[in-house]
Amino acid sequence: MSSYRNSDPRPPIMQGSPPKLVPPKLDWDRPPWNRWAFQHIREFLPTIEVWRGNGHRRRLERAEVALDDLPVVDSKGAPTTLAGLLDETYADGFLVLKDGKVAYERYFNGMDERTLHLSQSMAKSVTGSVCGILAGRGLIDPGRLVTDYLPELGDTGWAGATVQQVLDMTTGVRFSEEYTDRYSEIGQVDVATGWKPIPPGSDPDFQWPSHLFELILRLKDQVRPHGEAFEYRSIETDVLAFIMERVTGKRLAQLVSEELWQKLGADESACFTVDGAGYALADGGFNATLRDYGRFGQLILDNGGGVIPADWIEATRSGKHGPNFSPSLPDGSYRNQFWIEDSRSRSLMCRGVFGQLIHMSWEHRMVVVKLSTYPDFLNAAYSVATQKAVHAIAAALA
Repeated sequence: MSSYRNSDPRPPIMQGSPPKLVPPKLDWDRPPWNRWAFQHIREFLPTIEVWRGNGHRRRLERAEVALDDLPVVDSKGAPTTLAGLLDETYADGFLVLKDGKVAYERYFNGMDERTLHLSQSMAKSVTGSVCGILAGRGLIDPGRLVTDYLPELGDTGWAGATVQQVLDMTTGVRFSEEYTDRYSEIGQVDVATGWKPIPPGSDPDFQWPSHLFELILRLKDQVRPHGEAFEYRSIETDVLAFIMERVTGKRLAQLVSEELWQKLGADESACFTVDGAGYALADGGFNATLRDYGRFGQLILDNGGGVIPADWIEATRSGKHGPNFSPSLPDGSYRNQFWIEDSRSRSLMCRGVFGQLIHMSWEHRMVVVKLSTYPDFLNAAYSVATQKAVHAIAAALA
């Protein structure tokens, strides 16, 4: 079954009682099932709450601008409108904050203001921000070795790596991020975290990990010296989260709640997916509402807002850039679990597969959030068109 755009008829996935179209456990994140699943994670995976607390909700004032018909280009470079691009790129929610006020907000595909949407790898930036808070208190020193905090990793590929190298994904640990290979290390993460069952018909002699830390302990090899080059590997964020848990004696969901979510004035509690050992998936299992992702982006744009150290935000914007950093970010960089758009603007981005984005521009005092369900893990043409649309929005709001 192929996917559907918002302008197409919606198939009755999980509709009726009992429902007739139920996402398969092995492929819930593939099209068209992901269009339902990313908004309903708590209905089929174990999760743990990231409590918003009893405190204030950060009020988002509104200063709305009509942007539906804003001229942009589509994924093939042809003229379209912002509304047309959002349809083409399988948007579920789209939010623009200008000077902290809502300039534009749209929901699609059954999503609304209270819906929690899977962040995928935007979760890495949430985790990295809480690490920055702990580093600001002296609980974590990014210059120290990973094994100073997790000595059991002395027999793994992380031996000799620093925490900063983990934050920047420049360790030399061998880890394949090949999403379509069930046996790759990221494929094993899916099984270890309970996201997927063991694939039917798989090699009976293959030892699948029962939880994530077990997989981390198996990663023995290095492919290059630590610090030599950036290579995107999701497992680095999970190692970071285990360090954070070790130094505080608290689980990740509690840390994110106490250090971040309760302080940014969230509308709703968020949640993480958890593995069989109760570990919250730091690299991609976070779920929150569109507006709360916007509040997180605004906190970063406010240079931490007194919650995250301002010098951590400045350091995060100071990565080693290009050339040819990635197909969609040729002058980009990566630092402290955030992407940096280019060396001139130093705009930060949280990015996740299937089209998740938080874009933070100091130059334009603007935050843009896009939650999506692409049919593919990665689509550079969609990402480039979205980035160009962000720039068009910034120009229109200038």
